[in-house]
Amino acid sequence: MEDTSMDLAAQSVTRSGFGNYLWRLLATGASFLLFGLGGLSLRLVVLPLLGLLPGDALARRRRARMAISKAFYLHVQFMYRSGVLEYEFQGADRLGRPGQMVIANHPSLIDVVFLIAHIRDANCVVKQSLWRNPCTRGPVYRAQYISNNGSPEMLEQAADALREGQTLIVFPEGTRTTPNQAPVFHRGAAAIALRGARVITPVFITVEPTTLTKAEPWYRIPERRVRVTLRAGQDISPDTFNADAPLPIASRRLNAYLHSLFMKELSP
Repeated sequence: MEDTSMDLAAQSVTRSGFGNYLWRLLATGASFLLFGLGGLSLRLVVLPLLGLLPGDALARRRRARMAISKAFYLHVQFMYRSGVLEYEFQGADRLGRPGQMVIANHPSLIDVVFLIAHIRDANCVVKQSLWRNPCTRGPVYRAQYISNNGSPEMLEQAADALREGQTLIVFPEGTRTTPNQAPVFHRGAAAIALRGARVITPVFITVEPTTLTKAEPWYRIPERRVRVTLRAGQDISPDTFNADAPLPIASRRLNAYLHSLFMKELSP
């Protein structure tokens, strides 16, 4: 009798674990569907209506960014409340200052969603492919985000945004980190920071277990719920690197410092 009871208990746990996995798989699929529908709604309905309200180009841009931020925040809440993930954002209240460059590592597809969700009026350097995607083309255009096309003009455009007092989000890797490999930072982010940032604030992001990386399709979800942790680090002054060196040398020094800092903070 005792053996039978133990077998039944084990089967119950197995069914429960499978049911949880299936629910998270369905909720993950729903998250992608809602993201696409939300992007189309922003493009076709919300942002055009906001554009009809009185105000200059700056006011229209600010309204567009705040609408996107709110939509991303609701999306984060859906993923959290549906059990796809749990998350913690330490130091989010220190982000969003004028001329602040937020530099983050890029372990998963949803990193930018978390950052923009918690910074109401942020600019962002995003992939050029988003301008061709029907779900995202309208929002990134109206928010005046910056295309990561690698051109010198892009660097100056990003630096100009910082000089104007905008908050700018940049991922120095340029793409998502390959699983089980150290992040590789390109010097473009450092060059932008030294040209225009008043302050640099690193944000260290961990996603455990890994999901939505470059090597993982959306439906390959982990066996347990994902935990996303974002932590804003101490501010870095660009003047420390600009003071006694020409820009190319200063950029290399800052890039090396940032890479070392992230390697240290992200190590287990």
